[in-house]
Amino acid sequence: MEEPMEQDNVHDLTGLSDDQTTKPGNDSTATPSDSPGPRARVRRFIVLALLGVSIVAFMLFVQRRETSKAKTPKSPAGPTGVLITTATSRKGDIGVYINALGSVVPLNTVTVKSRVDGQLMSVNYREGQMVHKGDLLAQIDPRPFQALLTQAQGQFDRDKALLENANIDLNRYQQAYSKNAIPKQQLDTQLATVHQYEGVVKNDQGQIDNANVQLAYCQIASPISGRVGLRLVDPGNIVHASDPNGMLVITQLQPISVEFSVAEDYLPQIRKQLQRGGRLEVEAFDRTQQKKLSSGVLLTFDNEIDTSTGTIKLKSSFPNSDTSLFPNQFVNAQLLLDMHRGVTLVPTAAIQRSAQNAFVFVVKPDQTVAMQNVTVGVSNGDTTEAAGLQPNVTIAVDGFDKLQNGVKVIERSQTGNSNQQRAKG
Repeated sequence: MEEPMEQDNVHDLTGLSDDQTTKPGNDSTATPSDSPGPRARVRRFIVLALLGVSIVAFMLFVQRRETSKAKTPKSPAGPTGVLITTATSRKGDIGVYINALGSVVPLNTVTVKSRVDGQLMSVNYREGQMVHKGDLLAQIDPRPFQALLTQAQGQFDRDKALLENANIDLNRYQQAYSKNAIPKQQLDTQLATVHQYEGVVKNDQGQIDNANVQLAYCQIASPISGRVGLRLVDPGNIVHASDPNGMLVITQLQPISVEFSVAEDYLPQIRKQLQRGGRLEVEAFDRTQQKKLSSGVLLTFDNEIDTSTGTIKLKSSFPNSDTSLFPNQFVNAQLLLDMHRGVTLVPTAAIQRSAQNAFVFVVKPDQTVAMQNVTVGVSNGDTTEAAGLQPNVTIAVDGFDKLQNGVKVIERSQTGNSNQQRAKG
């Protein structure tokens, strides 16, 4: 087995040509130090692979970006101009109001007391209940007063019988005197006796009436219609007519009054309106002046001016059907002194002021603004009277820091409509 292998090796060596044999000094002969090693080839392969991957990724990114740009629709160019909110001047009426801080005062307040001394037997009301005039509120023990009434009636019957007997004797004496059977003095004495008994009977009748009144006082009725306060005396206690605090307090709520003070400068106008029979309306608002509580009319004004404050007190009446006004409540009263009719009204926020005058920004048909001077009149909340401006004129309400004569503007409502139209298209 070994011999054939040796022959093959010899054959291979002999088969080499002279050119292929290695000769000393030949430049094509490679040494191990000049040929690249395995590590260098691996590094070169990794660098080439990374470079290829980077080029492919970059090409894919550029292609995807171009595709997204082609799919995204181009947004239309936005409107050029200052965005503002506008309003339209209108023709209407506005009231001249006087604002003042007032307090609710009941027209009638009654402290119910007992007019007789006795034991409180029962109470026929609940605390906070609305009662009407004549309703039975409490009951005092009536038995002592019934006994006094019986005694007075007995005395009256006795004295009345004596009077009847004296009248009979008087008739008899008159007949005897006509026949000269008795002296004149005896007749006069009997006549005086009759008059005496008449006085006694009249006194007895007074005692009966007094006993009836005392007996009626045992039933305590409501003197007015109103709201009952907290109970001051419980049943079973002995009450006296001289008690300082009373048994309960009733306050009238319907109607009710509001008292407030205004500057004395308004007095001539108020007096003139009342003397002409005018009806001055008064509105009551809560502490924040946001909620209207009730509406009423002015009744009268005080008879003197407060010299310490220079104000005069006014009194107004409110029906208070829903009991929204409560006694001693603080309210903001607004007195309608006059009414300006057929004037131009604008939002209060639209009026701007400079060192010389007041003005508004008018929006022209070409969507530019121009300053127009106005004369500010009565202001009532968000509405102000603006003389010098015609009705149905479009004016700016905001964006004043960017506005001046000739500035192009875009109304917010119009901007929203144009955007909707573009979206639909």
